[in-house]
Amino acid sequence: MATQRLFVRHIRQIAFLLTLLLVSPFAHAAKDPIYTSFLNSKAASGYDVVSYFQGDGVPVKGKSTFKTEYMGADWLFSSKENLEAFEAEPEKYAPQYGGYCAYAVGVGQTAKADPLQYHIADGKLYLNINKKYRQIWLDDIDNYITEGDKNWPNVLK
Repeated sequence: MATQRLFVRHIRQIAFLLTLLLVSPFAHAAKDPIYTSFLNSKAASGYDVVSYFQGDGVPVKGKSTFKTEYMGADWLFSSKENLEAFEAEPEKYAPQYGGYCAYAVGVGQTAKADPLQYHIADGKLYLNINKKYRQIWLDDIDNYITEGDKNWPNVLK
């Protein structure tokens, strides 16, 4: 049973890596400590990272009027209060692994993340590339977080 589970995990990792080669600009992603797109320097695709932790936990887009720079990226917020909360404790709100896909980091890679594919575990925000890999990550979350913590930030090299 353990051998079969390990085999399935390796097949998933190979499929994920092939997906990265086809759809991800991960060559760019391997350089910056905070994931941003080619076209701009917005962290979390411009979503207000404080909003993930509020109310119903549904993230909202930030506004350029409430912006700060942190670790070389621009962070946008939906309100002055959220901007101030982030500036007071950025490590509390910033997504783990610089906003890269948590599954990818867990398997020793980097990939873009979809800010709508997220999970909060132990008060930390994790993003994933899509629903499929978010579910795979959730199915073995403790292991992927343990491995991701070991791999981060070495996967940026």
